[in-house]
Amino acid sequence: MSALNFQNARIVLADEVLEGSLSTDNGLIAALDAGNGTIGEDFEGDYLVPGLVELHTDHLENHYHPRPKVFWNATAALQAHDAQVASSGITTVFDAVRIGSDADASYNLGEHVEILVDTIRAAKADDRLRADHFIHLRCELATADALEHFETYCDLDVVQLASLMDHTPGQRQFVTMDLYYAYYQGKTGRSDEEMKRFIAARIADQQEFSEANRRGIVSRGHANGLTLASHDDATQEHVDEAMRDGVRIAEFPTTREAAEGARNAGLSILMGAPNVVRGKSHSGNISATELARDGLLDVLSSDYVPFSLMHAAFELPQRVEGMELPQAINMVSKNPANAAGLTDRGEIAIGKRADFARVTMRGGVPIVRSVWRQGKRII
Repeated sequence: MSALNFQNARIVLADEVLEGSLSTDNGLIAALDAGNGTIGEDFEGDYLVPGLVELHTDHLENHYHPRPKVFWNATAALQAHDAQVASSGITTVFDAVRIGSDADASYNLGEHVEILVDTIRAAKADDRLRADHFIHLRCELATADALEHFETYCDLDVVQLASLMDHTPGQRQFVTMDLYYAYYQGKTGRSDEEMKRFIAARIADQQEFSEANRRGIVSRGHANGLTLASHDDATQEHVDEAMRDGVRIAEFPTTREAAEGARNAGLSILMGAPNVVRGKSHSGNISATELARDGLLDVLSSDYVPFSLMHAAFELPQRVEGMELPQAINMVSKNPANAAGLTDRGEIAIGKRADFARVTMRGGVPIVRSVWRQGKRII
């Protein structure tokens, strides 16, 4: 792999912005210099930021299942997703796939999870993808077959992360039934009576399956060396449970109480970048920007809009007094990489992977000009 040289760049390091040049060798960052001692591609003062690291995105599902009853060719769907991810400056992505059947789905979910997992593995082996893809097992605990499905996939080398989820009505993501009704009745068109039956069934499932699934998934996950995340923690009790289970990441805490508990417990706190861009949560929960102002935010995830990751990183310093760009960029690169145990990437530093993007600002919204992964241009 040939060496690359870049000059006249505003290089976003972990703790400062260096105006200078960068060189790569054999897919790694080999040199950093202030000024323009190294002659190479001229960035013309644009930012050179580390390749972004995305830990939780459901975006692949949008390409694979774009309409009711429509399932796209899985390879084509993955390539479309990958192209959008990479063009957003994301060079490492954890694609979330659901573990545990959806009682409300009109199709065999397990069959489609198998298709997506096999497609990601095959595409990586065939060098089809721009970004480096891993799999995040999104484990729905209150389902009859969550542990069975987890056992099917947890040994695969592409699986590096698992989250413990419970979307039972009236807790965690939707801490009040009013919010739950407003969201799901609007989404499904169910009558009040249909909603009552649906909710009763989901609560019964939780009581029957959740605890046993949690114990089995936590035990096997640790045995396999997976990073574990809690999801939608709302109370100190939820945080305490996460600590007992050896969780490292608190995904999308829904309340200040849970975020403060996660900080005190030493967990990495992950929030949604769309929450930052929009200025609020789509489900009425705590604001990510508010948590950032109070030092209660470590990692951002694009969740359902890939470009929101870069957008939010450049937006936060404008909204949070005292926050500089390197700190915000760390939330989408270094911090998520470290939280997932990927210590070879996530920052611009000598010896790290040459994963980075050229970014310019215009009209308050960043533009991703070019992207490199391991020293190879992918956009």
